[in-house]
Amino acid sequence: MLISRHVIQTKTDKIHSWLFILPVFVILLIAAFIPLGYGLGLSFYRYKLNLQQSPVFVGFQNYTGMFKDELFIKSLKNNIFFAVLSVSIELVFGIIIAMMLSDDNTLSRLLITFLMVPMIIAPVASGTLWRMMLDRTYGIVNYLLELIGLPAVSWLGDYRIAIYTIILVDCWQFTPFVAILVLSSIKAIQKDIIDAARVDGASPWKVFMRVVLPITSPVIIIVAMIRFIDAFKVFDTIFVMTQGGPGSATEMLPTYIYRQGIKFLRVGYSSATAILFITSMSIIAWAFIRLRTRQLKRLG
Repeated sequence: MLISRHVIQTKTDKIHSWLFILPVFVILLIAAFIPLGYGLGLSFYRYKLNLQQSPVFVGFQNYTGMFKDELFIKSLKNNIFFAVLSVSIELVFGIIIAMMLSDDNTLSRLLITFLMVPMIIAPVASGTLWRMMLDRTYGIVNYLLELIGLPAVSWLGDYRIAIYTIILVDCWQFTPFVAILVLSSIKAIQKDIIDAARVDGASPWKVFMRVVLPITSPVIIIVAMIRFIDAFKVFDTIFVMTQGGPGSATEMLPTYIYRQGIKFLRVGYSSATAILFITSMSIIAWAFIRLRTRQLKRLG
């Protein structure tokens, strides 16, 4: 009798769980899966909105054609370079800041509050602010450089340094995000473990490498995944600050897709590029999750 009641209760709980998440599935179906399926179908057609013509089925021509487009290759290289460098810098400095603020005192709590300021600024507002500050003629950055006798720099107009300027802005805004999440993971470590390592004679560096880093590594992997995907789909900051220029120095895949679909109205081609982009991001996310699962198994 008790077993049958337990089985009925389990089935009821499962039904209630599915009913609770049903609205989420409906919203995702309407807002994501149906448009994604439509875009997937459209990616096999040659279709331009500004021409009075019906879509023409071309199979995988859109997918093969993008790898013959030099601008697409340039955008892909820029995107990989931007994502790898910016996320690497954010992880290194984010972990350092988290370690510095791990002490539970008034100064640390105050600094954490100020640290969150860049995070709450919208990327469009942040990009606009930095574009004004880095203006070659009227920007405050060049003004300060000239005060100390250094020449003005064309931060966003020089193709050699424009992408590094964008990386600097991205690191300024999202390093606090990494630091806050890593800090929360560090504070979750039991103090007895760290105290035991110190009693055994471990230096602060060994405590960090042998104790703190392994325990916090699952969180760091997830943070790296979130930031890597965010860095790959960066659009608003780039569009506000450089619009992909000068030339194609800061052209990224999101701005490339936007330009092909909205400006040039190549709907079929831009859909194919977007589908390839989404597929790549899904594979990257899967790889990060697999890496985190292995790390959790090692920690036992």
